Amino acid sequence: METQNIYVIARWKVQPQNLQKVLDTLRELAVHSRREPGNVMYNTYHAADDYTTIWLYEIYQDEEAARAHRASTHFQELALGKIVPLLSEREVIRVLPLV
Repeated sequence: METQNIYVIARWKVQPQNLQKVLDTLRELAVHSRREPGNVMYNTYHAADDYTTIWLYEIYQDEEAARAHRASTHFQELALGKIVPLLSEREVIRVLPLV
């Protein structure tokens, strides 16, 4: 059975007074996430006209790898424990490639 990559796009809106703290924590989170065996890509960006809007583009080998990421200690402690409380908005969607 062929496995399908899992594509995730997340948009975070950071409270301006928390931007530096979120960026510092996100750097640490990205290092750990990129080392996960099932991680294909973990890229972070900010909107060109708004530094407080952060975009994450993630690709995992399969559903098991995506679940492992969400269950990881670094995701639980850094993303959910430290970053999410500092956000004013958070949206996470799974997408599939069109072409």
